[in-house]
Amino acid sequence: MNTEKIIEVKNLNKQFGSFTAVNSISFEVYKGEIFGFLGANGAGKTTAMKMLIGISKPTSGEALVAGFDVISNAEMVKKSIGYMSQKFSMYDDLTIKENITFFGGIYGLSKIQIKQKTAELINELGLQEVADKLVGALPLGWKQKLSFSVALLHNPKIVFLDEPTGGVDPITRRQFWEMIYAEAHKGTTIFVTTHYMDEAEYCDRVSIMVEGNIEALDTPKNLKQQYKVASMNDVFLKLARNVETP
Repeated sequence: MNTEKIIEVKNLNKQFGSFTAVNSISFEVYKGEIFGFLGANGAGKTTAMKMLIGISKPTSGEALVAGFDVISNAEMVKKSIGYMSQKFSMYDDLTIKENITFFGGIYGLSKIQIKQKTAELINELGLQEVADKLVGALPLGWKQKLSFSVALLHNPKIVFLDEPTGGVDPITRRQFWEMIYAEAHKGTTIFVTTHYMDEAEYCDRVSIMVEGNIEALDTPKNLKQQYKVASMNDVFLKLARNVETP
């Protein structure tokens, strides 16, 4: 595994009034790694990710993403990453081509680059016949694939995926993970949040959040061995019970 750190988090904390959503978490992510950020809904995953991509300011602690401080250099963080939200980030009332053009402009690509990238992306995804149709008319699985591809338009060092497989069928989920593998093979770091514990098996390493805390961080194989269980879902259940026990 590459030992070059691309994300460094130290005692990162986020509070909303008296409620602690993220409780002084610390971890590192390495270049080219598929890093799973797991936990049940409400565990603090999305809140932590928002701090890492520079759109939410931490209450305390520090984090470097692609070498840039998320507090003092948030704009450079945003330029260095790709991001795919739970809603897939696409505009339903724009065509496929218009969406690619729009996001290419946001990412700072030139008109020539946008034209070239648009042609490449449509060809790669096999969308030639529907390129001028509204994104809203696409099946959910195709929206997912398009959104992921658009997040890669500017060749970012890191791509953050927030619950990217929610609402799609198992076959589409597997196809999407094949796209993730292909991108990681090129050296892109993938940071993915999910509450599907079986998807942890696809990651190089995973962290598991429970009630704002990182309760475990290791490879799926090592975690299953450590907790003497057969699946990552069982690992999560053991951790959740440990937290609930006084």
